[in-house]
Amino acid sequence: MPRKAQYNLDAVLSQAIDVFLEHGYNGAIMDEIIARTDFNRRGFYIEFGSKQTFLYMVLKHYQTAHLNKVMQHLESKKGLDSISAFFANYLVHIKGKGCLLINCIAELGFNDQKIQEIGRHYLDRLQLDFIGCLEKAQGLGQVHTHINIESTALQLTSYVQGFAVNAILAGDTDELQLATQALLGPLAAKQ
Repeated sequence: MPRKAQYNLDAVLSQAIDVFLEHGYNGAIMDEIIARTDFNRRGFYIEFGSKQTFLYMVLKHYQTAHLNKVMQHLESKKGLDSISAFFANYLVHIKGKGCLLINCIAELGFNDQKIQEIGRHYLDRLQLDFIGCLEKAQGLGQVHTHINIESTALQLTSYVQGFAVNAILAGDTDELQLATQALLGPLAAKQ
């Protein structure tokens, strides 16, 4: 009869998010991962097989437990309000530490096809959600009618990536909130 695991997988994956955010993939050493997740080395390799496989599981958990909650704002498609709510929540999420997914894309995306695939899917989803919100906003008269929706959605997606990197440098300042206001302000139609 197989033994029941003596750990909570979601808790282990959540603890590992912090390790990877602090050190990156290459800087996260196995001793720290194992110590902070309360695993033993043998149990870790039996459960996950490798550090790389573990990272993929951590990223999946990160998207489900964290990024999807932020993405819900865009998926409600309430026009410019959804975009503003997304950025407000995203900035809180990434403040001082960045976004684990974007960090992994920057560190590993050139050589790791799985990271490339995860990254493309996330960025495509972001862009499509921005398109939906901008179309709704245009229909509601919230944004200028002359904007190119696809181009604007691509720009917003690029800002999401850049903000993730800049969040590390900006630390606890309000630089990114000011940048968001400057970004979204010109989109709004004059009422």
